[in-house]
Amino acid sequence: MASKSSSTPDQSRKARIADMRRAEKSRDRRNKILVVAGSTVLVAGLVGFGGYVLKNQMDKKDAPPGFTTDAVTGVASWDAKKLGRTHVDTPVSYPMNPPVGGDHNPRWMNCNGDVYKNPIPEVNAVHSLEHGAVWVTYNDKAAKADVDALAAKVGKTPYTLMSPDKTQSGAIMLSAWGKQLSVDKATDPRVDTFFSTYVQGTQTPEPGAACTSGLDQK
Repeated sequence: MASKSSSTPDQSRKARIADMRRAEKSRDRRNKILVVAGSTVLVAGLVGFGGYVLKNQMDKKDAPPGFTTDAVTGVASWDAKKLGRTHVDTPVSYPMNPPVGGDHNPRWMNCNGDVYKNPIPEVNAVHSLEHGAVWVTYNDKAAKADVDALAAKVGKTPYTLMSPDKTQSGAIMLSAWGKQLSVDKATDPRVDTFFSTYVQGTQTPEPGAACTSGLDQK
């Protein structure tokens, strides 16, 4: 007598279907985990990016009108195209102090490493900036040792000049055409970076123009 089969074709088919359904449910669970994980990463990324954008916007909002942050940390950069370059014989009201550009006197301040003990006319100093000079200014907040160190640095650097300015906000301020940096100490490493970047830098409207035979009021 023939033996009975352990399972019928119908039972085998149902078993295969059950296995397929279990496998499908397992895939669904894995997919859901991946989706949730991916969403978490995406949200975190968006939050981080949103925070960066918000901070960027707040920085711009808090910044004085007319400038944007430069590549060098702390350097303010004005739009060179909006800085006038007309020669005038009348006083000029500049929107920043010290000025970093704008209409100016036809005669430049001597800027061949010149250190001035007294304030100098802004309209002449701006002309020096147009020639590619860096102008170092300081007020009473600056320590004498820092003033002396900067005077020594300026004295050996062509296309630079230095003078006191009691009206400026920062203790020590470095200005080039369309660029400005405020520091507290002469030892701030950004001082050297500012000099190497902006003395006859790419921002200069008239590179190579004279820094001698101008106005000298030592």
